[in-house]
Amino acid sequence: MPDKTKNKVLIIEDEQDIRTIYAEVLQNAGYTVDQAPNGEVGGDKIKNTDWSILLLDIMLPGKDGLKILKDLKETPELKKGPVVVLTNLNSEHIIQEAFKLGADGYLIKSEVNPDKVVEEVGRFSGV
Repeated sequence: MPDKTKNKVLIIEDEQDIRTIYAEVLQNAGYTVDQAPNGEVGGDKIKNTDWSILLLDIMLPGKDGLKILKDLKETPELKKGPVVVLTNLNSEHIIQEAFKLGADGYLIKSEVNPDKVVEEVGRFSGV
């Protein structure tokens, strides 16, 4: 059985309740989880920590998720694994922009339960 703890999930999400729930269910599923409450802290963690999957909210205070995706595209060595965008914006334009900037997948937060987040992380991590 693969070791999920080798897959470190970085969650950049400004809504503390959502961040906490996702972190808890992923940790319970065996993943190592790091968190950031906004785009600035998230950007630092992207650069300075090991992560293998990024769950990235689009609507963040300060530096938003699309700007972070743009930074990752401009500096490819910062992208250490797949990026799954988290959003409540069910806008085809925003989703297409996220994919154009290098997102590997997306989840509409209001349409998924925490178990679906674990399933998606597993799909992207190969675990």
